[in-house]
Amino acid sequence: MEWKNNTVVTEFILLGLTQSQNIQLLVFVLILIFYLIILPGNLLIILTIKLDPGLSAPLYFFLGNLAFLDASYSFIVAPRMLMDFLSEKKIISYRSCIAQLFFLHFLGGGEVLLLVVMAFDRYIAICRPLYYSTVMNPRACYVMLFGLWFGGFIHSIIQVAIILRLPFCGPNELDNFFCDVPQVIKFACTDTFAVELLMVFNSGLVIVICFLGLLASYAVILCHVHRSAAEGKSKAISTCTTHIIVILLMFGPSIFIYTRPFRALPADKVVSFFHTVIFPLMNPVIYTLRNQEVKASMKKLLIRHVPC
Repeated sequence: MEWKNNTVVTEFILLGLTQSQNIQLLVFVLILIFYLIILPGNLLIILTIKLDPGLSAPLYFFLGNLAFLDASYSFIVAPRMLMDFLSEKKIISYRSCIAQLFFLHFLGGGEVLLLVVMAFDRYIAICRPLYYSTVMNPRACYVMLFGLWFGGFIHSIIQVAIILRLPFCGPNELDNFFCDVPQVIKFACTDTFAVELLMVFNSGLVIVICFLGLLASYAVILCHVHRSAAEGKSKAISTCTTHIIVILLMFGPSIFIYTRPFRALPADKVVSFFHTVIFPLMNPVIYTLRNQEVKASMKKLLIRHVPC
């Protein structure tokens, strides 16, 4: 492809989620509601798990980290999106675009690995209970936590390193409300087929393998629970069902976005909106609403520290 000039792109223009003023207002209000209600709820989950000694089990340790990851993830896209709704021209610098892309994949990759760790925790707790205290000791939990953060970093730095090697000389209008690999890579003024293929393997293939592995692991756990004694069966089924719901909410949009060639589809923006803004704030809430111990501890914390 020939380009009219050789200027280097220093900024991108975001076309936004929609050009309809009514839909923009609706989305603006929706995001505000989520930030004012659900985000404080996630912070309350973290405080409850941190302050209640009765919630010291590895399951709650990882649940607190999930709430932290999701709360952090929600700050990457939504705040700038809110500001862009109030701006006539939505411009993001090249460096800010790369930074946004990096943190999306850093925290997203870490969360994928965290869900794998949580599945492993449930497998040991339900299928190998005699080994649970030995395998899931505090030191092992911190090693796993470090591993998932490190894994997310490696995954993200690979994405950024590949993007930084691409030349961008125009155009610079991204038909979306944030920067991500599928949108940015289309504007490289070079053949990107090999790069797209590498990106699909780095993101899409990993996501599919983790998704199928998680579903298989929970299938094994549920089969084991079904054959076991009645004591604790309902609690185990409830916990596994909650994990499966979160897995479907997170991996479904990811598979749709990253496992196909980087070509625009009409549903891309809607899927990306729920994937980057709505679901991250909902995931820890889903866990909490189905966990009686956490709900009871939250009530005690509120009664103790909130007047009336």
